[in-house]
Amino acid sequence: MRYMIIVKTTEPAPPPSSEMLAAMGKLNQEMIEAGVLLGGEGLQPSKSGAKVAMQGGKLVVKDGPFTEAKELVGGFWIIKADSLDEAIGWVKKIPMWNEGEEVEVRRVSEVEDFAYAYDEVSAEALDREKALRDSGQWPEQR
Repeated sequence: MRYMIIVKTTEPAPPPSSEMLAAMGKLNQEMIEAGVLLGGEGLQPSKSGAKVAMQGGKLVVKDGPFTEAKELVGGFWIIKADSLDEAIGWVKKIPMWNEGEEVEVRRVSEVEDFAYAYDEVSAEALDREKALRDSGQWPEQR
């Protein structure tokens, strides 16, 4: 199973210290050596992004910063884990905890999850999705 570890932040967030960067690098290396790390990145502040929403039947783009947001995604990891408890074990190793900070852990949906949820998802569509992921062309496999 894959899990996404979502690091929440508020803005303006101070840049990480060199000690924090070193500690995060150590955790990333530990995850690589354990064979669980599939990907992970920090995100730039919302002032460099945009939100796209449907309003009145039209797509509306709102440029950042997102001052109305109480918490934003500041970064993420995607890991392989056999259970939610195992994923939480990796979260507990994150070195950046400050009072009030929160990290969310969610299982990433697999194509097979939709076979049972929707009658209209055909076996052919599921097979095509699985073949694409198995082909080595899916981004997480590069």
